[in-house]
Amino acid sequence: MTNQNTAFHLPADTGPCYCGPGDRYTFLITGAQTNGGYFIMEAPIPHGGGPPLHIHHREEESLYLLEGVLDITLGKKKVKATTGDFVQIPRGTVHAFLNAGNTTARMLLFFSPAGMDKYFEEVLEPIQNRSAAIPKVTEELITCMVSADQNMESSLSERRRPGAATY
Repeated sequence: MTNQNTAFHLPADTGPCYCGPGDRYTFLITGAQTNGGYFIMEAPIPHGGGPPLHIHHREEESLYLLEGVLDITLGKKKVKATTGDFVQIPRGTVHAFLNAGNTTARMLLFFSPAGMDKYFEEVLEPIQNRSAAIPKVTEELITCMVSADQNMESSLSERRRPGAATY
């Protein structure tokens, strides 16, 4: 990996953008830019949006809610996060979030070490029109995400554990 860890400015709405499971993700800084240290993305989460229960065995995940309300599952614990709340999700924790509110939520997601950016690039569709509606979650997308994760297992065998979907 070439170290591209240099100072830079990223104007709003110019980072690479992908449609995730019911969400849109804009990459703010990637592993290539942090020498693998971390990955940060912004995500508007529409009503009903959010990923199903899943787990990361390699990465810590954190989120900072910029706007809105999210119902968050952290293992067996359920919390309601509101604007300004911060949530830490240690690796190995089954988790999910859902926007059960009436307005779009918006958050920053942090992953350390980086690697989820490469995964998202592999399984999600890049989008050019940021104002287009966010596609609904489909069984095809979930199957693609689980399959891609299994393909990554040969190089990241420590990521997979029994239980929830891993990605």
